[in-house]
Amino acid sequence: MSTGRWERLFADLELAFEAAERRARDSEVADRTRRERALVPLGSRLGGHQGAQLELRLLGGVRVEGRLVDVGADWLAVASGPGRACLIPMSAVVTIGGLRARHHIDSTVRRFSLGFALREISRDRAPAVVTDVTGTAYEGTIDVVGKDFLDLAEHPIDEARRALNVRGLRTVLFSGLACVQTG
Repeated sequence: MSTGRWERLFADLELAFEAAERRARDSEVADRTRRERALVPLGSRLGGHQGAQLELRLLGGVRVEGRLVDVGADWLAVASGPGRACLIPMSAVVTIGGLRARHHIDSTVRRFSLGFALREISRDRAPAVVTDVTGTAYEGTIDVVGKDFLDLAEHPIDEARRALNVRGLRTVLFSGLACVQTG
């Protein structure tokens, strides 16, 4: 075999070896990326999408569209219109449309729980529409927030919470809560 043929053979072998190394490295990077993504909780992924326009499908067929404004330990908040906001338990979310495939992870989601956020709504005495996971909506004012439930004084949303206007008291378990809309 001539020297030129040996050089071509070794050059071809070197190129094949480099290509195999590149494929192995790319495969390892892809595998590491998949492993890292598997450790990302939804809250952190959502935290990287604050301000994004989302379309959420909730249990019971409830649909909420709006701009993601905040994310907590087990909840998210969406501005669904001018002056209107929805507080949604993560456990009620079935699907989310509008998230980017490539995303920034934000691990600075709020550490407080759904109960804490609901107590703030209750403290404001703001009229609310509470929708359960069957899709049934109830109007009124949140009176009490317990560890795993809320009590809603039912009254027309356009009327103040006064004894005369209250039609009844409805207790909603957090596990049955799909959305709380205010504003």
